[in-house]
Amino acid sequence: MLVLEYKVKAKSNQYKAIKEAIRTVQFIRNKCLRYWMDASKNTKIDRFALNKYSTELRNEFKFVKDLNSMAVQASAERSWLAIKRFYDNCKAKKPGHIEFPRFQKDNRSVEYKTSGWVLHPTKRRITFSDKKGIGELKLLGKWDIHTFPVKSIKRVRLVRRADGYYCQFSLNVDCVDTQPKTGKKVGLDVGLNSFYTDSDGHQEDNPRFSRKAEPKIKHCQRRIYSKEKGSSNRRKARARYSRKHLRVSRQREEYAKRLARNVCLSNDIIAYEDLRIANMLKNHCLAKSITDASWYQFRQWIEHFARKFGRLAVAVPPQYTSQQCSKCKRVVKKSLSTRTHVCICGCVLDRDENAAINILLKAIEILLKAKNTEGHSEINASGVGTSTLLGASLVEQVLTVNEESSCLDC
Repeated sequence: MLVLEYKVKAKSNQYKAIKEAIRTVQFIRNKCLRYWMDASKNTKIDRFALNKYSTELRNEFKFVKDLNSMAVQASAERSWLAIKRFYDNCKAKKPGHIEFPRFQKDNRSVEYKTSGWVLHPTKRRITFSDKKGIGELKLLGKWDIHTFPVKSIKRVRLVRRADGYYCQFSLNVDCVDTQPKTGKKVGLDVGLNSFYTDSDGHQEDNPRFSRKAEPKIKHCQRRIYSKEKGSSNRRKARARYSRKHLRVSRQREEYAKRLARNVCLSNDIIAYEDLRIANMLKNHCLAKSITDASWYQFRQWIEHFARKFGRLAVAVPPQYTSQQCSKCKRVVKKSLSTRTHVCICGCVLDRDENAAINILLKAIEILLKAKNTEGHSEINASGVGTSTLLGASLVEQVLTVNEESSCLDC
């Protein structure tokens, strides 16, 4: 899947219509969730039952009927996704507290399927034909959507953000750009002093976008409380505060995307730690710094570009990658404040570089085990199939491109 995004330019009454459609979606989702909570005690509720219930909502409420029928169905599907996630976590016995599906109060998008919208022949305008009154919207952006057939568009989503409204197109196309082999492999160790350190000793600076923007964000937050509740000035102050956070999130994403793309272009095998970020955030002393570093987002982009460029991304267990000597495999215990690895075998390396080498060695060991095992072997890797051809080198393996996540674009 490929997601293209345009900014929407419209009149004030059209923005109000989009906002009303978004509120309708939230209403449908919450009503479906309440229906599941009440009816599941006596009967089994699945996605088809929720779709049927959404049809009943169309007959009962006029403002629901004004929304396109497929958009109503997509809203019911959202509630089923929350329910299914709860069921899956219970079956898998996920450690920690498993959250029960909650009612939504801050929905920001409305999703249409293959009806309810018409794309202009120039593909620079889109018209929504339901009775919400959205009408024709102008699309601002540089994505070349005119190069794709209209039939490939499976979903159209209107999203509200702090700086305006956006229109997203989900296209059913394969985003593949196989690059020539480089014969290189690299291990990556993410950190807080530097964004990451690779097995060659190269370090990327940690930009700390949130820390740098924190004084301005706090200033905007104080301005909110100095305004009268319910006033237009307070609403404007909240909008300024939201835009500051939006800017930081975009900076993090673009930085992670650029680094991940460069790493995947210059290496055939990319190894990284399979970190449990949610567990690490329980350390209240480091939670803000870990969030600011956006390690999980960097991993997502690594896996995305590995699939796109035909590379091999391997996640390895993080145990003892920092403590073990990369030369003699002896365990040298160190605290977090010790930044240099010194072993009795004579190996003296930066702590993060030593960890990156261990990560790469673990990845190669995993791939060799998968290669030497007869039949199909499951490995924790992206951009490669679950089976490996015997007799082929690691770089010359037959790679299979998996379907990309709909939340990632090229």
